[in-house]
Amino acid sequence: MIKVYAHSLGCPKNMVDTENILSGLKEHYFAVDRPFEADVVLINTCAFIRPAVEESLETIFSAAQDVKGLSQRPLLVVTGCLVSRYGTGLGREIPEADMFVPIARQAELPGKILYRLGRKVEAEAPGVRHGPFKSFAYVKISEGCNNRCAFCTIPSIRGKLRSRPEHEVIQEAGHLIDQGAGELVLVSQDSTAYGRDLGCRRGLSGLAEKLAGLEGLLRLRIMYLYPSGLDQGLLARLAELGPPFVPYFDVPLQHAHPELLKKMGRPFQQDPMEVIRRIRNYFPGAAIRTTLITGYPGEEERHFRELLEFVRQARVQHLGVFPFYPEEGTRAAGFPGQIPDEVKNERQRLIMQEQKRVSREYLKGFPGESLDILVDDPHPEWPGLYTGRAWFQAPEVDGLTYISGPGVGPGKMVRAEITASHDYDLEALA
Repeated sequence: MIKVYAHSLGCPKNMVDTENILSGLKEHYFAVDRPFEADVVLINTCAFIRPAVEESLETIFSAAQDVKGLSQRPLLVVTGCLVSRYGTGLGREIPEADMFVPIARQAELPGKILYRLGRKVEAEAPGVRHGPFKSFAYVKISEGCNNRCAFCTIPSIRGKLRSRPEHEVIQEAGHLIDQGAGELVLVSQDSTAYGRDLGCRRGLSGLAEKLAGLEGLLRLRIMYLYPSGLDQGLLARLAELGPPFVPYFDVPLQHAHPELLKKMGRPFQQDPMEVIRRIRNYFPGAAIRTTLITGYPGEEERHFRELLEFVRQARVQHLGVFPFYPEEGTRAAGFPGQIPDEVKNERQRLIMQEQKRVSREYLKGFPGESLDILVDDPHPEWPGLYTGRAWFQAPEVDGLTYISGPGVGPGKMVRAEITASHDYDLEALA
């Protein structure tokens, strides 16, 4: 048996890639918690923006330091976006690593690992991911992106849109449910584009309809819904689904001013309130998440004030804000009107300050109500306390519901009374 320490950085799409690589080792491996316990250290990197690159490098060097001096040093394998962005020439900069594998060749990794370790066994083709999945699992429905936003490195890293065949997604989803995943979270770079490259007219809605009919599925959540693809036809078809589909809309808007959206090269360059109103017309109680960028080249004070006013008016439940990073290889890195870092960061702070008030006021309405909470994990410090999520809380990116009481356990959906609210989290008693 091969002992593997795996560390996946970045987005859920990377997590799915890591699980696929491990599935290729099938019964030939088991997971360990620390690098120095492993035969293989697998690091799946992110390189979307500068902090992600820095975190990936820090993780690699930290793992290399952990195993330095061992009499039998584990195989250090680096894969993912860092390798796809900067190439296998990284070996000159990071000699501590034994193998660099880009995203496009990850299917070969299980075989490469077994070969390097001298194991005379056949690797499995990645496909069937192994759990157990306590409460949720990500399902990647497509790879790559056909949008060409001026600030984004993803198309150069992951290539053009490549949708997975519908039957393959449904088969994997059924397998994940059988392994205990009560909630499936669909992820991609642009979920509204699913199926376009396959010639499907109703790709995403057709897939969602079939997934919603799977036995044992408690929740179906879709992330990365581009505003340009979230038209009335798609919303109307999603509104017909009902449970287990949850009316949670993750819509990356990036800015609120049409001038800035045009400079960004976004597919949607209109007033983002139009999208918000469209969603709420079909789903009056919808939970909405979005992401915004501050300090984009040419963002004047008037642009930022409109962005801040949008946050006040839209009152979306969840919001992530990132200062602009002039990423090497993107058009935006060479644009005039670059903004000083201190201005970007201050604008980010002001928006998150406003969003904290929005979130606090939204959650204040829940104490006294009863909600279904999907339980994720035991609290690491308080016996009998668990972390879970209401329908409007997506895993790993939103707030949590802290829950205790009879019958509460990982993977269970329990009815609970909300007893308290905070800025981003809830407390509940089953």
